[in-house]
This record gives sequence, C-alpha cells and structure tokens, in this order.
Amino acid sequence: MSVYSMTGFASAVASVPDHSSENTEDSDASGASRKNATGGVGAEIRSVNSRFLDLSFKVSDEFRALEPVLRDLLTQTFKRGKIELRLQPSRAVDSVWPQPQLDQLQTLARLEGTVQNWLPKAGALSVNEVLHWCRAAAPVAKLDEAAVEATRQAIEALMDARKREGKRLVAIISERLDGLRALAEQATPLVPQAVQRQQERFVQKFQEAMAAVGGAVTAEAAQERALSEAAAYALRIDVDEEVQRLKAHLDEIARLLKKGGECGKRLDFLIQELHREANTLGSKAAALELTQISVEMKVLIEQMREQVQNIE
Repeated sequence: MSVYSMTGFASAVASVPDHSSENTEDSDASGASRKNATGGVGAEIRSVNSRFLDLSFKVSDEFRALEPVLRDLLTQTFKRGKIELRLQPSRAVDSVWPQPQLDQLQTLARLEGTVQNWLPKAGALSVNEVLHWCRAAAPVAKLDEAAVEATRQAIEALMDARKREGKRLVAIISERLDGLRALAEQATPLVPQAVQRQQERFVQKFQEAMAAVGGAVTAEAAQERALSEAAAYALRIDVDEEVQRLKAHLDEIARLLKKGGECGKRLDFLIQELHREANTLGSKAAALELTQISVEMKVLIEQMREQVQNIE
C-alpha cells in the first residue's frame, strides 16, 4: 500500500452534451453529429496538511444544493487534510447566450400583461431581463451531473498527485532514517567507554575527598562507599537503554513506511518518541562525542518531523 501526502492540487472539466437541438425528423441522419458540448463544469481541488479532515467549498449558487453529495465523495476518499473544492461552470460559445423558447416567451408575455393590468405604471420587460429569465428557467440537471463527474475526476487526479508526493516524502524520510541509524551505531560503542571513564574519574575524586577527611573512616569502608556511589552514578549516565529504544523506533518507522496506508498520526507519535530519546541522550551524555551525536540526531529528527506532518 502506498503512502499518501496531504498536499496536492488537481483540476478536471466535465462537459455537458447538448441534445436539445436534435430534431425528430432528421435524427436518423444527423442526430449523432448534433450532440455538441454546450459547456461544462470545471473542478479544482487544493489540499494541504491538517490534523483532521477539513472540507471547504467555493462554488456558485447553482451548485449549493450539491454540497452534501460532494462532501460524501470527498469523505469517502480522504481521511486527513484541509481540502478546498472549487466548481465553476464553463459554457461553450454557442451557449453563452440563452436561446429563448416559444413557451418561455408566451409565459413572460402573459405575466407581464397581468402585472401591468394591476400596476399600470410598471415598465415593460427589457431584452436583458427576458434573456435573464429564459436562462434562469433552463434545466440544470445535466449541469449538476457534470459537476459531480468533474469532482470525481479531480479527486482521482488529486489522489495520483498525493501518491507521487508521498513517494518523495518516503524517500526523504528513509534517507534521514539511514542517517539516524548510522549515528546510533556510532553511539553504541561509546556508551560503555564513557561510563567506564566517568566511573574511574568518580572513584578518583571520591578517594581524594576521603583522603582530605583523614582517618574518620576506614579504607575498606571508603572503598566500598566509593564503588557504591560510582555504580549509582554509572546508572545515571548510562544511555544504552535510550540508544536501543531509539533503534526500535527507527525500525517501527521503516515498517510503517513500507506498509503504507494511513500512517501519518503514528509516524508523528514515533517522531515525538525519537525526540524524547535524543533529548535524554544529550542530557545524560557524559562524553563530548555523545553530546555531538545527540545534536546531530535532533537535526535529522526535526527534518523528519517536517516531512511526516505532510503524510496522511
């Protein structure tokens, strides 16, 4: 299964065939050739990262009734992301101007006469008003169908774009994973060496302090206390457990990237765990080498976080 990004852009146009100009007397000869497109609907979908699924619609008034259908199409496909859908009708040159029908003109004339009978001062309808009413009375069912089809096509194109972007994100994150693994391997042999050095240094300082006290305590008691304190100090500065947990988190991230699907939230949680282990490694590090490794780890982890936030 692929990994999908939450960022992308796609557009599509669905046309509306015109069947109104087909006459019954010549439908056998030229009916098929008269199925010209009268226009269509253009759909644009923009998607950016978000913790949840956030949908917004920027459509004209003629498509407002379609919002529940469009929302269902989007929620069936996407689980996370801030998605904006735009719908814009586009008409062919021949259909830009409405074509008044006889029954429409008769209806307008009848209504105009009725209004003027009751309101003698009412003005006559202008050509612009007649064309406007004829356009408003035109059927829009096919335009609705074109809007839904354009949305479907745009969703498919957006899924392809998010999939391509997801592949690039996986490549970037995998590169950072390799870098973190290399740093973890560098830190592994340094941990016991640092613990040993600090333990010896602690014992030396403790013995010097006991010598300064004088004969208040016996040599055996001082040695036993020194070893006990050195062991406790070694436990506090030992970061082997943090390094091993960090390696386990890296393996889990690699497994999720290979598995694919909706893994963005899990990856984000694992990135937080990596940050915690790297911070602990830096705070407990008793050697300059481990501190430098911790800083380099934090840089790579932060770079991974920026990419993971874009994964669905």
